Amino acid sequence: MAYKSQIVAGVLLVVLTIPAVVAQTVESQSGPIRVETLAEGLEHPWGLAFLPDQRMLVTERPGRLRIVSPAGDISEPVTGIPEVFARGQGGLLDVALDPEFTSNKLVYLSFAEPGEGGASTAVARGQLEDVALKNVEVVFRQQPKVEGGNHFGSRLAFSTDDKLFITMGERFKFDPAQDLSNHLGTIARIHPDGSVPEDNPFVDRQGAEPEIWSYGHRNIQAAAIHPETGQLWEIEHGPKGGDELNIAEAGRNYGWPLVSWGRHYDDRDIPNPPTQPKLAQSIYQWTPVIAPSGMTFYTGDQFPEWRGNILVGGLVAQAIVRLSQDGEEITEEERIKLGARIRDVVQGAEGAVYALTNQTNGKILRLTPEDYRDR
Repeated sequence: MAYKSQIVAGVLLVVLTIPAVVAQTVESQSGPIRVETLAEGLEHPWGLAFLPDQRMLVTERPGRLRIVSPAGDISEPVTGIPEVFARGQGGLLDVALDPEFTSNKLVYLSFAEPGEGGASTAVARGQLEDVALKNVEVVFRQQPKVEGGNHFGSRLAFSTDDKLFITMGERFKFDPAQDLSNHLGTIARIHPDGSVPEDNPFVDRQGAEPEIWSYGHRNIQAAAIHPETGQLWEIEHGPKGGDELNIAEAGRNYGWPLVSWGRHYDDRDIPNPPTQPKLAQSIYQWTPVIAPSGMTFYTGDQFPEWRGNILVGGLVAQAIVRLSQDGEEITEEERIKLGARIRDVVQGAEGAVYALTNQTNGKILRLTPEDYRDR
């Protein structure tokens, strides 16, 4: 393989030249799917967001943000990225565009931030200019910072009223997920500038962190806004079993570590969720786990049979997991095997499905129906 440089849309791109498009065909219930390797050579890519011109912003966990063209050309690292804690599961994580991106050019990044006491999940935003983030500011910091390299979360999702949801993990500390005086094991809801919405559920409770939307979560690495209801749906990693799909409702307690469908890693039992009915109940769970990371509600035209379905990245499953639902009930599950750990799943404007593989030589995969070009 060879590299060359070129200027595309004012951005210096380092182009990976490969002999031909790498593609394979996988089977699915809706027919054969063409899986193309659009780009490769990314180091543990974590999050993907489309720019209005269909270029992609892609994070790499060691702390780099890249711009990838629709043809798969990869830019030099974007400058202006905050310092990240790139240990264990930490690093540069999700990326999202401001709802008013076309006018303000703001990009949001979640990342593991080092500091006194260890590290915690944080969110920064800056204005994208060519291959630089300008005027970068941190708008949210998970409190407190603690030692260790596990369970940072984190996905970003803008609601229909332009509030920013930030999903987090409990940093593998267990009990703090039940304590409203910290952000560990919670979902936060903020205005884009970091200020706290007045209607957050704990904003007036003494001793509670006002950004908290819901709590009792373990490690949320998948989240998306339902296109019809506007609700936040999230999927979090269970321990030994018990990955959970939840609808994140204001003020609800989702039970970790009091209950779980899984067991501790040392095989100790954990009470099942129905034993505490006052806690929020998951609407679906996986045992054994799929290790969920990234999700989207499919609304495109290329896969008409999938409209309204949830597409989930599976790390352990090495697949895109497709879920059909009827309201809040999951009615069908299909696993589209891709032979790689899938970190994120995103729908493109043209209706294709894009997936990131969690590898040292990470790839962007593009999925289209095998017969799409013949339609």
